[in-house]
Amino acid sequence: MCAPGRPIALLLLYVISSASSSPVPTLTPAPPLPLQVLPPGTPPPSTPLSGSAAGCPLTVSPSTLVVRFGDPVTANCSVSQMGFSLLGWKVSLPTPEPTMDRFLVWRVDRITDWGIQPVCYALADTGGKCDITLPLTVYKPPQNVSISFVNLTGPMLEGRQYTLQCTVEHVAPVKDLRVTFYRGQTALGQPQSINSTVETPVTQIFTLDISPGREEDGAEYWCEAKLELGLDGPELPSVVTSQKVTTYFLFSPVNGYELRKGLYCER
Repeated sequence: MCAPGRPIALLLLYVISSASSSPVPTLTPAPPLPLQVLPPGTPPPSTPLSGSAAGCPLTVSPSTLVVRFGDPVTANCSVSQMGFSLLGWKVSLPTPEPTMDRFLVWRVDRITDWGIQPVCYALADTGGKCDITLPLTVYKPPQNVSISFVNLTGPMLEGRQYTLQCTVEHVAPVKDLRVTFYRGQTALGQPQSINSTVETPVTQIFTLDISPGREEDGAEYWCEAKLELGLDGPELPSVVTSQKVTTYFLFSPVNGYELRKGLYCER
C-alpha cells in the first residue's frame, strides 16, 4: 500500500522545490503622479495705480498747463484700454459728470483758484482705481515794479556803499520770479530769485549793494522783473520794468574848495 504512493510524494516535493528556487518578480508601486491642475488661488487685492504705473492707461492732454489767473482752461483725459467702466475728474473748480466713455473733457471759463491740482481718475471693472495728476501753474504778472535807494535822502558820497531796493508787487508764483538790476544797459550781477512754496500773489523785495565812483555821477539805475514759466508758459515772458533813478554825487575837493557839484577852485 505504501510503495505505490512514494513516487507521488517525491514528485510533489520536486515540484515545490523547483518552484521555490525560481526567482519571483517583485511588484514595486509606482510613484504618485504630480498634480496636473493646481487649485485656484486667491486673486491679489486691487490697489490704486498712478498714471505712470503699468496697468493705468490714462493720458491727459496737454500734459502740463500754465494759465494766467482769470483765463479759461481746457484739458482732455482719455483711457486707452478696455476694462475701465468709469472716467472722471476731481478738481476744486466745477467738473464734468463722470462718464462711461473713453474720454472726458474738463473745461473752465476762468481760473480763479491758486494751487489747483486737477486729477483724472478711472475705475476698473475689477474694482481697482488709477489716477493721473495734471500739473497746472496759475500765474500773475507783477502789478508794479519800483526801485529806490535805501535810507538815502540827499546826494551820494564817493566811496560809500549804498543799497538799491527793487520792490515787485502782487506777483505769483514768486518762485518763478527773476529780478535783474541795471545801470544804464549793463546788468549788475546775475538775476536774483528766492525759494518759496507760496502760490498766491505776494510782494517781494530784492536788494543790491553798490559802491559807485565819481565816473557814475548821473548814471541811471533800474530793475526788471520777469516770470520764467518754462516751455509751457506764454511765448512772450511776463516782463515788467521799474522807473529809473539817477545818482548825484557830492564830491570831496582835491587841492581846492568845492563850489558846487563837479566844480572846484584851486587854492
